[in-house]
Amino acid sequence: MKRYLITGASRGIGRAIATKLASPEVMLLLHGRDTIALAETCRAVEKSGGKTAKLIHDLANFRGIDELVAEVGHKPIDLLVNNAGIAVVKPFAEITRQEWEQTIGVNVTAPFFLIQHFAPRMPPGSSIVNILSIAAKTAYPNWSAYCGSKVALEGLSTAIREELRSRKVRMLNIYPAATDTDIWNAVTGEWPREQMMSAVDVADAVAFAINQPPAVIIENITLSNTAGAL
Repeated sequence: MKRYLITGASRGIGRAIATKLASPEVMLLLHGRDTIALAETCRAVEKSGGKTAKLIHDLANFRGIDELVAEVGHKPIDLLVNNAGIAVVKPFAEITRQEWEQTIGVNVTAPFFLIQHFAPRMPPGSSIVNILSIAAKTAYPNWSAYCGSKVALEGLSTAIREELRSRKVRMLNIYPAATDTDIWNAVTGEWPREQMMSAVDVADAVAFAINQPPAVIIENITLSNTAGAL
């Protein structure tokens, strides 16, 4: 049985990916902080015949990262999806040290150390998927911490990809445009959510990429709406 680890699986893109990849042949190791929402994800996956394990940890600090690693155990995983993320949207002069540390912790530090731990144990043909954002390529006012974290993860993962080629472990970066998830509930302003990508669109891209032949790697996927930029 294959083992897939998905962080930030409580809702949104993470839940959509988990549901898309659900299969009797896969054990889905689903991480989140919201126990109720994560339980809902597990129920949705299990309705499709998938098997799940709930991992409740805070990836904003090393303790949470270490506890997640310990709970996953020593058995290799076949897929790591770095989806958990934090978005602080405010003028850069107003960002607090705590907000900065949380953003970098979840969006950069956790993915790096999860890759560092799991990649050497992943079999050839396995995949690491980083859910980035067009914010890694386009600057937006008031999104400085978020943009910076996505640029950092892009740089790290692109360099690590070159180190993993000899082991035939694939590194895939996905750059979705604005996606209609709960993240927008905490962002002030009027946003045309009806024009945004759906979480299912992103999940479909992930499934397509990881299901290529083991020797094929789709390194980068940019997803945008035909209506153009919001």
